[in-house]
Amino acid sequence: MNKIKVMLVFGTRPEAIKMCPLVKELEQIPEIEPIVCVTGQHREMLDQVLQAFEITPDFDLNIMEKSQTLSSVTSKVLMGLHDVFNQNRPDIVLVHGDTTTSFAAGLAGFYHQIKVGHVEAGLRSFDKNSPYPEEMNRVLTGRIADLHFAPTTANKKNLDLEGVREHVYITGNTVIDALKTTVREDYVFACDALNHIDYSKHVVLMTAHRRENYGKPMENIMQAVAQLAAERPEVTFVYPVHLSPYVQETAHKYLDGSPNVMLIEPLGVFDMHNIMSRVYMVMTDSGGLQEEAPALGKPVLVLRRETERPEAVVAGTVEIVGTGKEDIIEHANRLFDDQEHYLRMKRAVNPYGDGNACARIAQDLLYYFGTGEEPAAEFVAE
Repeated sequence: MNKIKVMLVFGTRPEAIKMCPLVKELEQIPEIEPIVCVTGQHREMLDQVLQAFEITPDFDLNIMEKSQTLSSVTSKVLMGLHDVFNQNRPDIVLVHGDTTTSFAAGLAGFYHQIKVGHVEAGLRSFDKNSPYPEEMNRVLTGRIADLHFAPTTANKKNLDLEGVREHVYITGNTVIDALKTTVREDYVFACDALNHIDYSKHVVLMTAHRRENYGKPMENIMQAVAQLAAERPEVTFVYPVHLSPYVQETAHKYLDGSPNVMLIEPLGVFDMHNIMSRVYMVMTDSGGLQEEAPALGKPVLVLRRETERPEAVVAGTVEIVGTGKEDIIEHANRLFDDQEHYLRMKRAVNPYGDGNACARIAQDLLYYFGTGEEPAAEFVAE
């Protein structure tokens, strides 16, 4: 029997964190031949994750260039995959989430009449400009895809509202699978500065990098953190600063003078997950951290106006605080001072998965291609 050729295409650090566990799962399935193609949309940060999971790509488009644009990324992925598909035509292409790599890879699969599977399907903010360009990337990828692996029931309902009702599987989120392999009590950080933090005291992990926050919103975030750090010298703020030149410049402009703010380079996946498991709380505009931190029992303040992950807000693990300076300070102070509120958020049930999403996706693929008897039982948050 010929194996099912499943090509996984990804190009950024967040995609890699969520797709690498799936690669490892598919490698264990005799009926499936996994093929890994990376675009290199993010180069250094992508390579960190590949190395951590000991994955060597079969194809590497290596598209990243200085000052790259959305147009250049899209066109390079389309042209690069044209050649890859001609060399090794898969039965299905799996893409993840909402990156430009995902949309372009899905479009390339459609152009070549190759089935497309969308991992982390159905997330919606319902505002095409926020997050930008991610919202339209995932909407358009969803229209192209033949299989939809939705993390939650709410994601499936979003697809249903758009008329997408066939081959939709609720799997949980693969990032929870990743946490099972990356977080360890005896972990020693590769970033040595993190080994010398007293985690028995209040430590806050923060990230801020989204395009829609560039300008005044980003300045507000940095000013809020600077004020919090000044008013609470006993709290350590750890900020792995994104490689974006704008983010780098803004972070250093407002936070260089704060002795209890650690501005460090972007962390590898193992360092990031393990510090997240040890901190008091998380402040972020990231999507992935909204899923990861609740799984580790950490309250999250979302530095955005909306989220495409409302399940955590409903569950109580996440609060949307926006990008207003005073709002950020107010919500952070409440988590420092109101222990009853803090513990409610900390103990809320994580709605995003049980660590078996990759196994469900594998079983659903086998069912779709006629080599499995039935699809996987759907994930239901307890």
